[in-house]
Amino acid sequence: MRRITWLSAHDAPEWFPPLEQALTEPAGLLAAGGDLSSERLVAAYRRGIFPWYAPGQPVLWWAPDPRTVLFPAEFRRHRSLAKTIRNKGFDTGIDRQFEAVIAACAA
Repeated sequence: MRRITWLSAHDAPEWFPPLEQALTEPAGLLAAGGDLSSERLVAAYRRGIFPWYAPGQPVLWWAPDPRTVLFPAEFRRHRSLAKTIRNKGFDTGIDRQFEAVIAACAA
């Protein structure tokens, strides 16, 4: 049975365990602890890792496999997706408030 890696707020913000060490149960849980500094968040997102946080709980870092990665240059919006978005009132966008999101997550 594999144990979870605990991060310290004193660890370098770019340090995370190898993605291969993510647990299979719960699927994709890679690490716990650390902080939500903008440096750590950017380093995590660049590696396909994302945090899940609830007040009073440690930060959980996830790296599920497979992960969805969208390449904007290769993305094709099919008619069925366009219809779903139009009929459900979804709003899609890219990089509209990146700095505000990172700042809010780090707060």
